[in-house]
Amino acid sequence: MAALKRLVDRLAAERGLPDADMLALLACGDGDVLSHLFARARAAREAVYGRDVYIRGLIEFTNFCKNDCLYCGIRRSNARACRYRLAEEEILLCAEAGYRMGFRTVVLQGGEDPYFTDERLCRIVRALKAARPDRAVTLSVGERSRESYQKLFDAGADRYLLRHETATKAHYGRLHPPELSFERRMRCLADLKAIGYQVGCGFMVGSPWQTLADIARDLAFIRRFEPEMVGIGPFIPHRDTPLGAFPSGTVDMTCKLLAIIRLLLPNALLPATTALATLDPRGCEKGMLAGANVVMPNLSPPDAREKYALYEGKASAAGETADALSDLKKRMENIGYRVTIARGDHRILPTGKQR
Repeated sequence: MAALKRLVDRLAAERGLPDADMLALLACGDGDVLSHLFARARAAREAVYGRDVYIRGLIEFTNFCKNDCLYCGIRRSNARACRYRLAEEEILLCAEAGYRMGFRTVVLQGGEDPYFTDERLCRIVRALKAARPDRAVTLSVGERSRESYQKLFDAGADRYLLRHETATKAHYGRLHPPELSFERRMRCLADLKAIGYQVGCGFMVGSPWQTLADIARDLAFIRRFEPEMVGIGPFIPHRDTPLGAFPSGTVDMTCKLLAIIRLLLPNALLPATTALATLDPRGCEKGMLAGANVVMPNLSPPDAREKYALYEGKASAAGETADALSDLKKRMENIGYRVTIARGDHRILPTGKQR
C-alpha cells in the first residue's frame, strides 16, 4: 500500500497521474490509502479556501423538459411526473428569502423547458441582479445556443452548471436518446467558457455501464477543461425511467473522486451534492471531509421540491433545505468547518494562474 500512498503524493504534487496509475488509484479500496488521500485533499482545499463552506440557494423553477434522457425522472416521456413551473414572482420571492438568510449565490436549475425563452430568463436574471447587486446568479438549464448563453451572460448571469455526464462518447450514447449528442454537449461547455462564465461540469458516479476507464477519461477531461466548479454525485435510479432497475452508485466512490478532483484542481469549487445526502444521512459531512467546499440547500417551495424528482428518494431535510440551515451550520462546525455568508467565488492567484 506504500506504493499507492506515493501515487497520492504524486497526484498532489503534479496535479495528475499517468493513466495506469490513475486506474490503480481508482481501483484501490484500502482504508489507509483512502485516509491518506482524504487528508491530502483536505489540505489542498484548506490551502486555498480555508475551512469555509459556501452555500448556494437552489431554486428548482421548472420540471418540464423537452429531452428524454434515459436516467432522468423529469424526462419528457415520464407521464407520471407531476409538472410545474414557478412564476417569475415566485422565483424572486424565493431568492429574496434566501438572501435574507445569508445566501449570496442563487442557482436557477430546471429542465430544458421551451417556455423559458431567452427573453423570460434574461428578465429574471436582470431582476435578481437589480434586487441584490452583490448576489451571484448561477444557471443550470442545459444545452442552449451560444447566442442564448451570451444573452444570459449579458443580462448578468455569473456562472453556469452543465454536467458533461461522461467523457466517453459511446457511454454518452447509452445514457441519452439519439437526438442528443456528445459533440453538442462538449461544444456547449466550450461556448460557456469562451463567453466568460464561471463554468461547472461533472458526471454521475456509478451510472449504468460506467467503467473505471470511463471515470479516468472523465478526470482527464476535467483536468484539461479546468472548470471553476465540478459537480459529481452518485447515480440514483428513478423507477419511471428505462434505467430504473440499475443499482445506485456509492458514497464511497463519490468521496474518493471528490478527493482526486480536489488534488487535480485545488482551487475548484466542489459541492457535496444532495445525492450524497440521499444515500447517506452523513453524506454531506463525508463529502466535506473528502475535499468538498460547497453545499446547495433548497430554496424552492416545498411542493416543488417533491416534484423535481430527478431520482428516487431525494433528500429534502437534514440540511438539504433552507429551513434546516442552522442545523447545517452545526453539522459543519462539528467536523471543523464553518458556513460563511459570501458569494464563494472561484479563487485565482493575482497573476491569473490557478493554484
